[in-house]
Amino acid sequence: MLIFDYSKEGRKAYSLPHPIEDTKIEIPEKLKRKTLNLPEVSEIDIARHFIKLSQKNYGVDSGFYPLGSCTMKYNPKINEEIASWEKVTDIHPYQDESTVQGALEIMYKLGKALCEIAGVDNITLQPAAGAHGEYTGIKIIEKYLKTKGFNKNEIIVPDSAHGTNPASSAMADFRVVEIPSNEKGCVDLDALHEAVNEKTAGLMLTNPNTLGIFEENIKEISEIIHDAKGLLYYDGANLNALMGFVKPGNMGFDLVHFNLHKTFSTPHGGGGPGSGPVGVKEFLKEYLPHPIVEYDGKKYYLKHDLKNSIGKIKGFYGNFGVIVKAYAYILTMGNSLKKVSEIAVLNANYIAQKLKDLYEFPYSELRKHEIVLSCEKIKKDTGVTALDISKRILDYGMHAPTIYFPLIVKEALMIEPTETESKEELDKFIEVMRKIHRECYEDPEIVKSAPHNTEIKRLDTVKATKEPVLSYKMLRR
Repeated sequence: MLIFDYSKEGRKAYSLPHPIEDTKIEIPEKLKRKTLNLPEVSEIDIARHFIKLSQKNYGVDSGFYPLGSCTMKYNPKINEEIASWEKVTDIHPYQDESTVQGALEIMYKLGKALCEIAGVDNITLQPAAGAHGEYTGIKIIEKYLKTKGFNKNEIIVPDSAHGTNPASSAMADFRVVEIPSNEKGCVDLDALHEAVNEKTAGLMLTNPNTLGIFEENIKEISEIIHDAKGLLYYDGANLNALMGFVKPGNMGFDLVHFNLHKTFSTPHGGGGPGSGPVGVKEFLKEYLPHPIVEYDGKKYYLKHDLKNSIGKIKGFYGNFGVIVKAYAYILTMGNSLKKVSEIAVLNANYIAQKLKDLYEFPYSELRKHEIVLSCEKIKKDTGVTALDISKRILDYGMHAPTIYFPLIVKEALMIEPTETESKEELDKFIEVMRKIHRECYEDPEIVKSAPHNTEIKRLDTVKATKEPVLSYKMLRR
């Protein structure tokens, strides 16, 4: 039901005394709305309506959320509580630095922690999300190469890259050069050699890649790019897989972006909130967006005079609430950050081993934090697609994984269990996947027409795209 369905003429959710006549304010006629269409409901109608709506929603606090390559993991509520403290929420970025030393200290120390985790030297906390961090990194590469006198206009990305990689490069006016993966699902070195030339500005790469496979030739990849006087950029989407085990900076990456909202505790999705800091090696410090937070041994301050800064890429200094949550998470976990990655990898491979007899595994079976299954054989045998299977998962009270990504895997299901799920929860998911596999062959129509148990059944996605419902009036037609 919509809130309008509860509406009764004259019903109100409050009762206030009438104002004294001489203080009554008349709204000028030209300012009055002629078409105001609001529901007339009581307070209890409102409360019950929105409580019911909240119970229909699904999130990481509701159940298993295996959205591959997005690290949709449960986030400790203590971090939310800390970020809600008045000392965090009631300060303003225009305050004098002497009055916000605590905030600057948090930013400074978080930056140092992230640099240690990634093996870089300096950082900006300004970018608002991962893709924003990518764009920031690409602009740094552009400015660095220009100041060094290089005329380079090409960025190389693998065919398994996140879609934001080529998009961020194109937005910065670089020509995107795509290279294929090899039979192991990793960067094809021959193709990389062929693609690299005097126009190569850099390579954007995540390691492990979007298949969940570690790029075993990363040192050679780094040498190829650096020999061409290009820079190596690390997409931090999959950092959850290797914290404490290996640092991107030690692999040869010159720039690293972090997804604080994926790796370091912030509710993720729905367009925000996000944070995508960018860390760089020392030789790129002067190119960072200004200001950066520094410490002179007595006080924390904002440093604006960076010689070759690309300028500001966001208002003020970053999404502070997200920064606070990430810092609280890192302090709480301490050396256990290594355990985070260890369990994330264990959980992914546990699922892989339990499903490999039914679902196809392109490339290597051994993965890091996420796995990619192929439903291509199921589709050929039964007509059931990866989309159908993902819809059927909803009937069993779980969120669907990512589908049809990466593009190099046909009928892909991309699953990331994260480190926060228990063996019992993983076993439930495994049983659901095995049961759906049986249904594909024994009763394919029930899968093709799923979901059946959700509030809204199978949508006509083509119609929804071409004829979106943008208002209540359109919905009522």
